Amino acid sequence: MSKHSTDADVAFIQALAEILNTNELTEISVKRDYAEDDSLDVRVVKQANVVQVAAAAPVAAPSAPAAPAGVPAVAIDDPAQHPGALTSPMVGTAYLAAEPGATPFATVGAQVSEGQTVLIIEAMKTMNHIPAPRAGTIKRILVEDGSAVEFGAPLMIIE
Repeated sequence: MSKHSTDADVAFIQALAEILNTNELTEISVKRDYAEDDSLDVRVVKQANVVQVAAAAPVAAPSAPAAPAGVPAVAIDDPAQHPGALTSPMVGTAYLAAEPGATPFATVGAQVSEGQTVLIIEAMKTMNHIPAPRAGTIKRILVEDGSAVEFGAPLMIIE
């Protein structure tokens, strides 16, 4: 059983989300050690005006209470963990179409085939075509056209 306070962890995560918004950051990762076998790993990522938290807590930790009013929304489900997630193979700028105003490579609900280009990531002045890893339907697009992406960041969900 964890000896630290769950309420303190919730307040800590809320403070991280507030720091993220106040300082216009896109990501914060922190590991909080309590004892040899007791720690809290928190990663807070901001994408398209949504703050997401992925926390690895001790197994015996109780679930966190709902956030009070006035605190940014915090979601614990991580799209990068979805089995149909297409994640970024590099750091760069994501583009959903070949050029501004052009038809997007893929849209939500569209059927794609394995190997079909679904977006482009510009890295070091090179346009890298990102293919669909499998055939399926695009369920969600998690990046905006022209947004910066990190290595491993979820780009879209293909089922």
